[in-house]
Amino acid sequence: MGFFDKLKQGLGKTKNSIDEKINNVFSVFRKVDEELLEELEEVLVMSDIGMETSVKIIDELRQKIKKEKIEDEESVKKALKEIMKNILDVGTSDLNLTTKPSILLVVGVNGVGKTTSIGKIANTLTKNGKKVVLAAADTFRAAAVEQLEIWAERSNSIIVKKEEGSDPASVVYEAIDETKKQNADVLIIDTAGRLHNKKYLMDELFKIKRVIEKEMPEASKETLLVLDAETGQNAISQVKAFKETADITGLVLTKLDGTAKGGVVVGIVSENQIPVKFIGVGEQIDDMQVFNSEEFLDAII
Repeated sequence: MGFFDKLKQGLGKTKNSIDEKINNVFSVFRKVDEELLEELEEVLVMSDIGMETSVKIIDELRQKIKKEKIEDEESVKKALKEIMKNILDVGTSDLNLTTKPSILLVVGVNGVGKTTSIGKIANTLTKNGKKVVLAAADTFRAAAVEQLEIWAERSNSIIVKKEEGSDPASVVYEAIDETKKQNADVLIIDTAGRLHNKKYLMDELFKIKRVIEKEMPEASKETLLVLDAETGQNAISQVKAFKETADITGLVLTKLDGTAKGGVVVGIVSENQIPVKFIGVGEQIDDMQVFNSEEFLDAII
């Protein structure tokens, strides 16, 4: 199955949710008027795009219809997709890997698929000829280190780990040392995901960052936040909470294949102005796709 077919299949539930509702609106209304726009706005809100972003999209659509004298269904859909694409294109979906080595710090609450995402991203990088080191710095969750070990094996990466309960910053220190020894291209750091204790999380991230700044000040760095698309609007509040503790440079959306709430991607980007780097559309190791706004929108509308 090709890239786009896999994406379409993975986003099937979201497509059924959004596209079906949009088509229902057009089947009732024969002309492009204010009533039609109000119905479309309701569809966007119901599709987990969020109230604020939905209002913004429809306001822009209203102006576009007026300016371009749009009168037919296909042109309205095209305009709608163009507006959404502009929202999603806030930055590049490419990882910043300009230095050797580069560092990816990965954050996210427990249960969103953070460790799995790291494994799949590592797999993408190793398949592209990169040498990858994984730092198991989520030392407080019993299964996290074991889980990362399995993914290291699957993705042909090197893992650096310590016993459960170890200081995460010390794991990062050793991982940086190993990265230098191995002359690796990328170091990916898994971190603890306890959001209910923000002070603790902030302290740990601060210590990890201090180690990185001291040992690898010149390295390109990304801080990726992993979100579970199935949580819908809750994902938006998670971004806001993590932005207070870390300088998030990119988003990874998981479990898009299991939900009809994929529209939340548009709301998250619109409200936070952070680009999506990867989306997960399946269980397999190669089901983590580099985000492409045009293909994403073609798959859901």
